[in-house]
Formats: sequence, structure tokens, C-alpha cells
Amino acid sequence: MKKQQFNTRKQWLKCLAVSALYILFLVWVGCWWGIIVLPFIYDVYITKKIRWQWWKEAEGPVRFVMSWVDALVFALVAVYFINLFFFQNYVIPSSSLEKSLLTGDYLFVSKVSYGPRIPQTPLTMPLTQHTLPIVNCKSYIEWPQWDYRRVKGLGQVQLNDIVVFNYPAGDTICAGSPFEGQDFYIMCYAIGKELWPSHPDPDSLDAQQRWNYYQQLYEVGRNYIQSNPRDYGTISSRPADRRENYVKRCVGLPGQTLQIKNRIVYLDNKANKEPENVQYTYFLKLKDRLPDDFAHDLGISMEDLASLHDYGYLPLTKKAVAALSARKDLVESISLNTDASSDGIYPQNGNTHWTRDNYGPVWIPKKGESVKLTLDNIAIYERPIRVYEGNDLKVSEGKIFINGKVADSYTFKMDYYWMMGDNRHNSADSRYWGFVPEDHIVGKPIFIWWSSDPDRRGISGIRWNRLFNIVDNIK
Repeated sequence: MKKQQFNTRKQWLKCLAVSALYILFLVWVGCWWGIIVLPFIYDVYITKKIRWQWWKEAEGPVRFVMSWVDALVFALVAVYFINLFFFQNYVIPSSSLEKSLLTGDYLFVSKVSYGPRIPQTPLTMPLTQHTLPIVNCKSYIEWPQWDYRRVKGLGQVQLNDIVVFNYPAGDTICAGSPFEGQDFYIMCYAIGKELWPSHPDPDSLDAQQRWNYYQQLYEVGRNYIQSNPRDYGTISSRPADRRENYVKRCVGLPGQTLQIKNRIVYLDNKANKEPENVQYTYFLKLKDRLPDDFAHDLGISMEDLASLHDYGYLPLTKKAVAALSARKDLVESISLNTDASSDGIYPQNGNTHWTRDNYGPVWIPKKGESVKLTLDNIAIYERPIRVYEGNDLKVSEGKIFINGKVADSYTFKMDYYWMMGDNRHNSADSRYWGFVPEDHIVGKPIFIWWSSDPDRRGISGIRWNRLFNIVDNIK
């Protein structure tokens, strides 16, 4: 009898503890409809009216199979909620943040640092971003789609934070083609420019004519892509939370005016401190092949050496430049790559003549603050106003129309950020696709839990010195 009372008390304590934690979770996410789950928690621990594990009374293969199904479903549900609200893993796929974060670094990314987002597409397969492997189809169901809302986190994005976010220019893509994941609008512009070689010199046009000219380029490219689905695939769109994950350093906050002058980022006319491992490309002429150990000690990868072979330059830190300059026996000459064009620079239709090393000034939109709109700056703010904040924007007869009304200013509904890679001459970042809206922010990398060198195999490829390094310490 005493044992039965003890077990009953134990079940009540479990029920109360689980219910309390669940209610705290509902308070945190502000989702009160989830309270309908409480009766089921009560049944699991107290009344036991529903036979949740009926298969345990079965025999033979039914019990064996259902035990695995039960474990798999529990694991998938647990992973779904952990990845959604608390943390997820992320691997560095490219060299855009080298030598701060390296290709092959695996990151523990905290969602609670900036506050997790309520999912825009809640019905999705765990451990996938947008596509199911093997079958190559969408891993999420587009209905229902919820409006953007972020749960309160431990803080906000700070200047020079390394941030994981959804690729903002990946809303419309050409699916099922070699151009999978590329920004559809940039492709339209590039193809339109190629197909329309007799275009006028944009410098000779006024702001209204330039706008019309670039809109025509987009239209030519769009029509060509739609007419050649075999080459370019089908045009598809993705919700914000299903777009590719990127990781960059935040070098500009909402409300700040950013300008890049001779590679240095200025915020409100004050130079921002460069990361210690910032890289630029240098033209390099060698007298002899770089020894493998020497190149490895300087962090020069096979990808870097391929760039040197193909283009005559490779990305280097200040430390690497000094070390190479001292090796007169190996290096004939070394000089900074100052070649930079305005091709591909954001905004595509702005005709600003900005480059990767000399850019701006540009004001970064801030929630609740307004910007005066003119024909000279509308190209910069067109995408946030039209795409990210869902307005109808047109330019006609020298006037700007937002939702059918003439507008000379706009008040932003979200905060925006400016993201750049530390490998400054080898990074597709805000200089090429513009602002990152707050609803695209995923989380903050906390530490590197694994790191493997893609140029080395086996045990020798493990970067032991990087394991469990705190990302905040990488400045």
C-alpha cells in the first residue's frame, strides 16, 4: 500500500514538473493555444486512459518494429523543437570568413542569444533546410504560413558579432538547375545585359531613365529564363526561414551610416576596427613552390593556391603578407590587389559606381525611422520596401508610388543589418545583395565543436587546436 502511494506521489510530481515547464515554455513563446496539450500530459502520468504504448503488449515483429518507430518519432520531435527554439549545428561551407572561421568548422549556433523565431513554415521535416535529400523535393509544406514573430532572447545583434542568417536574396530562385539557389533577380539582370548589348551608357541617363533602363534589363532576362526552363529550371520562391543559411560578421547596425573607403569600414564617419584575421587578395610572384608546411602554417589552403594558379593572386592576412615578404628565396614580388569593378555591386540598378573596396555611404534602415526617397536612392531601398516589407513599389513619370500613393519618404517596419565576410575580396555579402532584415536572423555561433581540414585526410585533418574555441573570442 505504501509503495502504491509512493508511486502515485511520484507520478504527480512528474506531472506537475512537466506541466510547469511546459507552461513556462508557452509563456516564453506567447502561444496559449498550446494549453490544449495539458490534458494529454495529465493522462500520460495520472489517468492513463489512452494507451500511448499499446505496442508493448504485442508480440513478435509488431513489438520490435513499433519500438523503433516510437524511438524514431520521439527523436525527430525532440530534434525539431530543440533546433527550432534552442540551438542547431552549422558547418562553414566556404572561405568567406577565413581566417576567422575556416572551411570545415562545425558551429554550435544558439537560437536564444537573439531570440528564436516562431517558424514561418511550421510543418517541415527535421534536420532539413528546404530540400529532402535523394528525392530532391521540398522538405516543408507551404501551408500554414505564419507572420514573422521573434521570441524574447538574451540580447540583440551587436556590432562585429558573427551571425548566422537566412540568405536574403534567396527568396526567388531557379530550382532544379545548375543555378539552384542563385538570386533570380541578379540572374535576370546579368542575362538581360548580355542579351541587350546595344544598351545606352547609364551615365548619360537621368535617374528616371536609369530606373526604366534597368527594369528593361530585368524584363529581358526574366523572359529569357522563363523561355528556357531546360537550362535554368523552374522559377520557385521560398519563405524566409527556408532559405539558405549564411554566416558573416555584422559590420553595420540599424540606423548607422556605413561607408567603405579604401577597404576600411566607416560607421557614422568613424573607422570600425578590422578583424585580426581579415584577408585581402595579393598578387604574388613566386621564385619557387611554397613548401607545404610553410603554407599550412600561414593558413594557405589548396583553394587559395588554386586562386594563385588561375588568377595570380591569393587571399592573405597581414601576418601572412609579412611572412611571405621576408622569404626572398621564395617570393619575387607581392602587392595588394586593388582591382575592383562595380559589376554585381548592390544595388544592381543603382549605377552608383561603388566597388567592393569603396562603397557608400548608405544608411542602414531602422525600425520606426524614416528615409527620404528620391529617384537617386530608391534603388537602394527598393528591395527592403517591396520584398522584405511587402509593399507595391513603382516609379512612373518621375514619381515614386508605394501601394498606389505618391511617396517621398518611407518608415521601416523592421531593423536591418549589414553583413560582411572577413575574407573581404572573396565574400558574397551585403556589398552584393544588400541589407539583412531582422526576420532573417537565425542565431549566434557560440563555439566550434568540430573542425576538419578539407585538404587533409584522417586524423591529420582534425584541427585539434580549434575544438571548443569560443567564437566570441575570434575577433
